[in-house]
Amino acid sequence: MTACAIEPAADPGNGGAPQAGCSITAEGAYAARLTRSGEDGEAWYPERWTLDGPEPYAVPLPGNQPEEPGTGVQPMGDGRVLVHRVAAGRHVFALLYPTGPGTGELPLGAVECPADGPGLRLLPPVPGGERAYALAAGPRSTVLWQVAGGAFGPERVAEIPGRCSGGVWLDRAGRMLAVDRETGGRTKAVVVDLERDGEVSPLLQIAPDSDDRLLLADPDSGLVLIGSDAPSPGRERIGWGVLGSTLPVRFPECLRLPDCVVTPFAVQPGQVLTPERCAVALRVDGSFGSWVGVWRPAERQVRHLPAPEGWLTGAGLWTPDGELRLPCSTPRSPCGVARLIAPEPREPGARDAGDGPFGDAEAPAEGETAADRTIAGETAPDGTGGPGAADPSGAVRSRPVPLQEAPLARLVTK
Repeated sequence: MTACAIEPAADPGNGGAPQAGCSITAEGAYAARLTRSGEDGEAWYPERWTLDGPEPYAVPLPGNQPEEPGTGVQPMGDGRVLVHRVAAGRHVFALLYPTGPGTGELPLGAVECPADGPGLRLLPPVPGGERAYALAAGPRSTVLWQVAGGAFGPERVAEIPGRCSGGVWLDRAGRMLAVDRETGGRTKAVVVDLERDGEVSPLLQIAPDSDDRLLLADPDSGLVLIGSDAPSPGRERIGWGVLGSTLPVRFPECLRLPDCVVTPFAVQPGQVLTPERCAVALRVDGSFGSWVGVWRPAERQVRHLPAPEGWLTGAGLWTPDGELRLPCSTPRSPCGVARLIAPEPREPGARDAGDGPFGDAEAPAEGETAADRTIAGETAPDGTGGPGAADPSGAVRSRPVPLQEAPLARLVTK
C-alpha cells in the first residue's frame, strides 16, 4: 500500500491562502488529513495522526466507500475525526473513530446550501477540540454553523451581514472568532462573540479605504499577523500588531519577498508578556517550490530553512520552548515529525555577517525610542486591560480592540 497527501491548492474562501497538507488541533495532540492508497492511488480516505506521544503514529479511517477528493477532515480533541462531505447541495457531517480493525461512524446531520452559492467550509479547529464550526457565505450575509459538539446536529449560530472568509480564534476558550468581512467593496476583520448570540464588533481598520485581513493570532501574547494594502494600495503586505496595544501596526520590509507568496501558519505560544519574542513560522511558495521561514518581530528578519522531505506543506506547530514541529510523510516514513529549533532572538540591531537582502534589520521609525517598542503590560485605548483582560461575566478572554486606534504615521517599513 502506498500513500500520498493531497496537493494543497489556494482556498478562495480563505482569502486565497494556500491550503495546508493537514489540519492540527489547537493543542497539537492530533492531526488529520485526506490521503489515498491503492495501486492506482485513487482510493481516498481520512487518516488521523497522534502527535503527543513518544512517537507519532497514524490510524487510517476508511469508510464503507472511498471519499471524494474534496472531502474536508478535521481532528477533534478526543481523537475522533470530523468529515465534511458534499452531495447534491447538502453538506453532510460525521465523526469517524477506530473500532478495532474497522472504522466507526457517528452521523451528525446535514446543512443545505444553494447550489449556485460558494458552499460551506470548515473553520480552523476550536481550542479544546469539543466543537467545530463552518461558514456558509452568501451574496449579502454569511451564516455561522456549529457542525459538531451540539445537542441536535448542526446548529445555526449567527448570521453576519456581508460576505465572510478567513477565521481565526482569539482566545483559548473558543469564544471569540475573527473573520474577514467584505462589505461595500472593502474587507475588514471583525469579531464574532459566540457567547453573545454572535454579536459582531469591529477588530481591524488600518485605513478607511484599505482591505485589512487577520491572518493569524496568538491568544497568549495577543500577537496578530495582518494582511493589508494600507501601506501599498492594491498590493497586500504582511504586518503585525498586538491586541489591546496602542502602538501602530508594523509592516516589516523583510516580509516582502519578491515573486513569493508568504503565509504565516504557526505562532510560538506561552510568551504572555513578550509578543515581540514570539517565533512565527511562515510558508513561502516561490518558483522553486515551498520552504519554511522563521521570523520574530523583535529580530525583524526572516531566516529561510529548507522544507523537510515529505512536509505536509503549510502544516505545523510551535512548542512553548521554541521547537517547530512539521508533520511529514514519505514512502519510508509515512508518519513522521521534523523538529526544528528556532534560533534565539538576537539583540536589536545585531546582524550576521552573512545576512542577505531578506536579513536586514528594521530601523526604528522617526522619533521612536526603544521604550516605544515595549508592548507588554499596555492598556487598551478604551482604558481596559490588554490581552487576557477580565470579562464582566467572569470569563477571562482577550479583549479585541479596534486597531484603527493605532495611527499609520509611525509605520515601520524598513
